[in-house]
Amino acid sequence: MTDLRCTYRLQLGPGLGFREARALVPYLQELGVSHLYLSPSLQARRGSTHGYDVVDPTRLSDELGGEDEFRELCSAGLGVLLDIVPNHMAASEESPFWRDPLWRARFFDLDWRTGTHRRFFDVGELAGVRMEDPEVWEVMHAKVIELVVDGLVQGVRIDHPDGLANPRRYLERLREVGVEHVWVEKILEPGERLRPDWPVEGTVGYEFLNDSTALFVDPAGEERLTELYEDLTGDRRPFAEHAHEAKLQEARTTFADEAAQLAARLPFELDLAAALASFHVYRTYVEPDAGRVAPEDAKAIESAGLPDELARILRLEERGHDSFVVRFQQTTPPVHAKGVEDTAFYRWNRLVALNEVGGDPGRFSLSVEGFHAANLARPPCELLATTTHDTKRSGDVRARIACIASAPEEWAALVRPRLDGWRDPNEAYLILQTVVGAWPLSPERLERYLEKALREAKVNTSWLEQDHEWEAGAKRFGVGLLADEEVASYARRLAERGDAAALGATLLKLTCPGVPDLYAGDELPFLALVDPDNRRLVDWEARRTALGAAEPPAKLDLIRQALELRARRPAAFAAAAAYELLEAGAGTCAFLRGGEVKVAVAVRGELVDPPVSGRWRDVVRSSTLLLSERV
Repeated sequence: MTDLRCTYRLQLGPGLGFREARALVPYLQELGVSHLYLSPSLQARRGSTHGYDVVDPTRLSDELGGEDEFRELCSAGLGVLLDIVPNHMAASEESPFWRDPLWRARFFDLDWRTGTHRRFFDVGELAGVRMEDPEVWEVMHAKVIELVVDGLVQGVRIDHPDGLANPRRYLERLREVGVEHVWVEKILEPGERLRPDWPVEGTVGYEFLNDSTALFVDPAGEERLTELYEDLTGDRRPFAEHAHEAKLQEARTTFADEAAQLAARLPFELDLAAALASFHVYRTYVEPDAGRVAPEDAKAIESAGLPDELARILRLEERGHDSFVVRFQQTTPPVHAKGVEDTAFYRWNRLVALNEVGGDPGRFSLSVEGFHAANLARPPCELLATTTHDTKRSGDVRARIACIASAPEEWAALVRPRLDGWRDPNEAYLILQTVVGAWPLSPERLERYLEKALREAKVNTSWLEQDHEWEAGAKRFGVGLLADEEVASYARRLAERGDAAALGATLLKLTCPGVPDLYAGDELPFLALVDPDNRRLVDWEARRTALGAAEPPAKLDLIRQALELRARRPAAFAAAAAYELLEAGAGTCAFLRGGEVKVAVAVRGELVDPPVSGRWRDVVRSSTLLLSERV
């Protein structure tokens, strides 16, 4: 692989096909990017806006431009990482694999007793694929392997590996056929580590994303903001209780059929919904065919507090239930994701900057020492993200909301007189944080966000039981805040603090151990909410113009300068390069890379520039940032 300096995620779809992406290559080269990081590019359903609903993985997408255009894009001067979707395909007559009854039975994960198929989460239109079958695996990956062997694609991102029957064996097969650089969309819960026997470069970066957000949250604000939230909402339960309650709700409703199918496979009665909701991680990776039960699996099963008869089956101490164990492990991830990310994250709103994929909202802040420790433990080529297509809020929005903690009394003074403007104080609290975090935003964007957020919470309205009157009232409350001058004044002050924090997080992403990943459009201020808001078309011409300006905007200029430094000093940022902590107090995160590059970022208070022997040249220096190189 050519020097993996920085990836740039492009969300291909209507308006941005392979040809349009190729036109962006000169701009991205000038910015300093080394690799395009493309969303799924194989043939998806007609009209697909995201590519995750593949109908034919044996060919490139016609709608995006077809194979010739894809090959032209891959030869335009940047490396390519490709997002692929092994867990599922569209359950559509457009798919030859679904349309043919014999192929459907061979390729898809069907339950012959019930006539149902394994769904992707709660989406019945996406059906699980039997990727554990070697012949299915070969057919599904023939095109991707061809692109890798031809040198067009240098690495792949694996979407939702937790849905696979045996993720480890799946990843080994990729390595065996020559796909050497693989990143997995594995969501690690706090304290969980990526399995050491997975042949991958690392995850797609949610661990860094959450750590870099928490680093800028002032721990001094925790007690006051917790008291304020509990006082205003009357909710004194910790996040963990909300998460378990939401997982159990999802297991008993959305995934009731899956729970019932699992229960039917057992020779005894058991509350399968409760069992599915009891895990503190997405899943275990027990392999019945090989008799493998890793220590991490045994610990997760024990921590779940399961009935002994079920725990024995999952630990393979009582054999004869192999298919149950496999399907149980494939079912806990959707219960966990829908319960935590898509429900509890919209219900518990103490400081919503922390309500992010892979994060723990119960952890209020992260010390400089804790941040350094996480960097040292991270795989050296893991992606480092601050915004993705799946984040609940962009890094810039999170940075602003995080800074509420630095002045909790000022926030309380704004909130208290306004919270009675809506019937549900918890929803009002979410809406206020959203307005000041994403300021300025249009009424239309706010209304679209609130409709999704309130339905995901499933408290006063939901996707299945929509209360339009309630939603309309919440939207009126939110739009009214947009016209409130005191809210606007506060939002402007918060933006000044938050934008400085966002620059700090950007510099850390560009210099910490790992591979920095930029999301489409995020080189300029990017105030985006959850999808589809974060997948709006990017104004590429504005970015080209800004890059060519005599004084480029701060964020874009920081990215360009840091990537130029990475190009000049590749050894300092190599996987084996040293990461040396510098003592700069509790308010500054400082370190050396490869002995040649010094980084210092103020997370609270004034920047401390720790002395290091030798002569140094500043690449970037401001009141909160320092990037310098040895001369």
